[in-house]
Amino acid sequence: MDNRPIGVFDSGLGGLTVVKELMKCLPGENIIYFGDTARIPYGTRSNEAVIRYSRQSMGFLMSKGIKMVVIACNTVSSVALGTIAREFKVPVLGVIEPGAKMAADCTRNQRMGIIGTRATIRNKAYEKAIKTYVPNVEIYSTACTLFVPIAEEGWSNTRIALLTAEKYLDNMKAKDIDTLILGCTHFPLLEETISQVMGPGVKLVNPAVGTALEVKETLRANNSLNINDSDAEYHFFVSDLGEKFEDIGGRFLGKDIKYVQKIDIEGY
Repeated sequence: MDNRPIGVFDSGLGGLTVVKELMKCLPGENIIYFGDTARIPYGTRSNEAVIRYSRQSMGFLMSKGIKMVVIACNTVSSVALGTIAREFKVPVLGVIEPGAKMAADCTRNQRMGIIGTRATIRNKAYEKAIKTYVPNVEIYSTACTLFVPIAEEGWSNTRIALLTAEKYLDNMKAKDIDTLILGCTHFPLLEETISQVMGPGVKLVNPAVGTALEVKETLRANNSLNINDSDAEYHFFVSDLGEKFEDIGGRFLGKDIKYVQKIDIEGY
């Protein structure tokens, strides 16, 4: 039994959708989450800045005695994962590789779509990862920037969300894709609306699901699973305690967040 916590970090609160899947897949595991809310968004930052921020996030989580880290951020996963994995002596997993692997397993016609923020679409990290599994795949990408504020406002299943999804995804529907990657941690909140627009013939891939399964396999391989039957403990930390974080975060997590602690991340 290894009851040390799993560490999870993100540029903000979107990574809570990854924590949600970890809770489902690994209900006995303790989790420490850090959201760098003072410096969001990472997508507009230089690679050097993203790597520096990631080192600080890792420094904080390492101070908590974690046994593994999940980078629940598409930008960090594409920019800093290699550096972080080399520099810190714990297993480190991002969200892009598990998402790509899931999508490769799902597609039947080798025509696939990716939606995400502008930064994620621009850096083509998902495309590169997918093509290691399906070399001849045809990939169509669209940035769906407005999905982020829609999710945070709690409008995921409204007519506003539906009309926005129809506008973003109209061209994607014409490409005859059979698999669509939700390449932003906010987007699983809009899964029902996106599915309504794309139709039943398109499989939606939430990379958080694949990430949680890979975390489980990694912990099992390292004999680090927590087999204690007692209730798991979840602790949430941010670099800036913004307005209604608990309410918005609770929506992403699917359960109430009772206490969030602000830390000085520059000290790490």
